[in-house]
Amino acid sequence: MPHAVEIILTRPATPGELRHARCGVPVAANADCTRLMAVHGARSPGGALHALRRRLDALLPIDVLTTHYPDRRGRVLLNVALPQTADQALRQAAAATGQRREDVLRSRVSEALAQDEQDRVQLLMVRLEGLLAHHTAEEVLTSVAGFLHSRQHRRTPTVP
Repeated sequence: MPHAVEIILTRPATPGELRHARCGVPVAANADCTRLMAVHGARSPGGALHALRRRLDALLPIDVLTTHYPDRRGRVLLNVALPQTADQALRQAAAATGQRREDVLRSRVSEALAQDEQDRVQLLMVRLEGLLAHHTAEEVLTSVAGFLHSRQHRRTPTVP
């Protein structure tokens, strides 16, 4: 079964790297050659990630492989090659908690994403407080509504 995979690179791929990679796997690059898309056959999305990592790791500066579509449980899968020290730390944490290292990594990434979301909300609140110190709530709401309305009209594609 074919699976769509996004390949995120640590730096732009050179034309030679892309040419060598395309000999083994058909890939499409974005404009700055830092992200690639591939469709690869495997029994599972995780299998497609693993197979592409094996085939392309020596050819491209791969940072992360990710499934382009969510799996049956609604999750997007990641394939990350960790430095040895990070991998060892995950293995130790997994052994200490009786979990698989993948579960420890999943938990840590989820916690980091939740913390980032909280930080962004807090930053927004601080900025809003600053705005409300100099403007009325009505002025802020009117400005936000006007701004969002103008952005929506700029992004609407025109139909021929």
